[in-house]
Amino acid sequence: MYFQPCNNNQITMAGGISLKELAAELKLAPSTVSRALNDSYEISEATKKKVISMAEKLNYHANPFARSLRENKSKTIAVIIPERINNFFAQVVDGIEEIAQEQGYHLLIYNTHENIELERKIVNLLLNGRADAIVMSVTSQTSDISHLQKLHDRGLPVIFFDRIRPEIPTTKFITNDYESSYEGTKHLIKQGCKKIAFLMLSKDLSISQERQRGYNDAIKSEGWEIDPNLTLYCSHVEEENVTLIEEMLLSPNRPDGILASVEKLAFATYNAVKRTKLRMPSDVKLISFANSYIAGLLNPSLTTITQPALSMGVECAKLLIKKLTKPKNYELIDQVITIPSNLTIRESTLGE
Repeated sequence: MYFQPCNNNQITMAGGISLKELAAELKLAPSTVSRALNDSYEISEATKKKVISMAEKLNYHANPFARSLRENKSKTIAVIIPERINNFFAQVVDGIEEIAQEQGYHLLIYNTHENIELERKIVNLLLNGRADAIVMSVTSQTSDISHLQKLHDRGLPVIFFDRIRPEIPTTKFITNDYESSYEGTKHLIKQGCKKIAFLMLSKDLSISQERQRGYNDAIKSEGWEIDPNLTLYCSHVEEENVTLIEEMLLSPNRPDGILASVEKLAFATYNAVKRTKLRMPSDVKLISFANSYIAGLLNPSLTTITQPALSMGVECAKLLIKKLTKPKNYELIDQVITIPSNLTIRESTLGE
C-alpha cells in the first residue's frame, strides 16, 4: 500500500476516495467532515453517524501521515524508563503499546540507565516536538526536577508511573507500596523470622521511601526496635550487590528474613546465598517486589509482591489518548491513582 499525493483537502490512500470527494457526496464542507471523523465536540452525533456511515460505504481511509503533518502532530508517545531489563518496566511498555497502537500512535522508548544527566538530555530532546506526550518513570538519581518542571510549563502532556515526582501537577500511577511492604514483612514474621533485612536502592525514590516505611511499621508493630544495620543500601552494579548481601549473611547480625524492594536485589540475594553455606528457606527466607516470569522456576521458587505493570501501562495510555484526542474536554489533573499489587507465596518463605 502506498500514499497518493494529496493536499489539505484531499487526503486519501490508494483504493479509496479523497476527503473532498467524501464531503461532496455528503454535501458538507470538507472541514465539517474532517471534524466529524475526528469525533470533534463541535459536530452533532447525528452528523458524525452520517459521515462515518458514508465513509464506510465509499471506502474512505484517512492518510495518518499526511494528517499528522497538517496538524503538526507526530502521533508519537515517548516512554522514558530507568532500565530496560527490569520485567516491570517491560510489561508497562507492553500495556502502553497495546492502547497506543489501537489509536494510531507509536512509541519512542528511551532508557535512562538510571542516569540523571541522560534523563535531562532526553527530556530536552522531547521539548523540540519529537513526541506529542510522555509517560515516564524517573531515575534513582532524580532529585533536581527543573527539567521535569520545564515539560509541564511548556504544556507537553506527561504522566508519571511507579517512580513519580509528586511536585509536578499531573496524573501519576502507583501501586500500594506501603501496604504491600507491610504485608510482605508481616508474612516473614508469621513464618518465624526475627531479624528481617530490607534491601533498597536510592533513598530519594518515592517507591523506596514508601516500601521502607511499610517495612519499618511492620517491624514496630511487633514491638521490635528498628535495627539500622538491617537496612542495606545497594547499587546498580550486580557484583557489588552480591558482595554486600553476602557480607550481611556472614555477619554476626545475620538476618533470617529478607525483603528486597526490587527484583534485581532478589536475584543478587540468590547469588549471595549460593556463595555461603546457608540454605533458603531454612536459614534465610526471601520475599521480593518482582514481576519476573521465572519467579516460580527458581530454586526455591520466589515469593513475590507483583505489581500491576500491564494494567498500569494500559491506564497511562488511555488517559494520554483522551488528552491528545480531546484536549479541550480533558485535562490531566493533579492526582495519584493506586492500582494494588498481589502477594504470591512460594517456597522461598515457607518452611521445609
